[in-house]
Amino acid sequence: MTNVRHKPIKRFELEGTIYDDAQIYRLKNEYIRLVTLQMRISGYVPRIDIAPDFNIEYNEKTQSFNFKLSVYAIYVGKRKSEWIFGVNVTSIVPIQPSKSKEFLPEVE
Repeated sequence: MTNVRHKPIKRFELEGTIYDDAQIYRLKNEYIRLVTLQMRISGYVPRIDIAPDFNIEYNEKTQSFNFKLSVYAIYVGKRKSEWIFGVNVTSIVPIQPSKSKEFLPEVE
C-alpha cells in the first residue's frame, strides 16, 4: 500500500443511551472497541490521527444520557486490516506481533 494520504475517510457511528453515569467512561471505551472490530471486519482500519468523537447529552425525561460515537477509518481491504493497527497521517502502523509462548521460538 503506497499512498494512504488521499484515501477517502469513512465515518463509522454508533448512537444509544447510557442509564448509569458511572459507566460512561467504561462503555465509551467498549463501544470504540466494538466499532473498531466492525470496521476491521469490513476491511477498514482506524485513522489514529483523528480521535474518536464521543458526545453525550443528558435526557431529563428518561434520566439517562444519549450518546453518539464517531470513529474514522480508511479502507485497506479485509486481509490487510488483519495486520494493520491503524493509519497515522501517511504512515501505516502495523499490529505488534504477540509475545505469547506460542509465537516465541523454542529454546533448547
